[in-house]
Amino acid sequence: MRKVAEEFFRRLQALVDSVEVTDRSGASLTPSEGIAAAGRLIRAQVASGGRLFFIGNGANAGIGSHMAADFSKNAGIPALTFTDPALLTAIGNDLGFDRVFAVPLERFAAAGDVLAALSSSGGSPNILRGVEVARAKSCRVVTLSGFAPDNPLRTLGDINFYVPQHGYPLVEVVHHALCHCLLESLVNGKPD
Repeated sequence: MRKVAEEFFRRLQALVDSVEVTDRSGASLTPSEGIAAAGRLIRAQVASGGRLFFIGNGANAGIGSHMAADFSKNAGIPALTFTDPALLTAIGNDLGFDRVFAVPLERFAAAGDVLAALSSSGGSPNILRGVEVARAKSCRVVTLSGFAPDNPLRTLGDINFYVPQHGYPLVEVVHHALCHCLLESLVNGKPD
């Protein structure tokens, strides 16, 4: 068991060191530059009355729910996620699972809001459709994805964090760490 744990942490450290970040134009940023850029984007949008929305499936839904609570509580940022079981199952059943985030974003999102879209594969139709709606509403977008380097989500954000790993556990852990790093920078950092 110890060897498995050592290997896990070795792979996790290597993966954290290999996170790739791009802006909307495709220009590369260091992870710390990406965190700073995402922080500036969120601060600017919230200062003008915007909100922060999180969307994700499975563990990324849990991460989004956790982070929406922490951004609201710890940073004073109005943050929400659409993980209510009644909402998800009603929309999924009546309108299709690919619309479970699009419909709430159609109803709640407005110009000046920010969407944080988390998808390990970067190819989840419901996440991609949510981003499409957010863009149509003139929202800013931050993406967190993994798996294939050419996944569709990876190029759709104003700031895009990509974890070069095929496999849910480590991608999800790094997504969570990136979100916490962003929160920490907003709570304790000075604007760049």
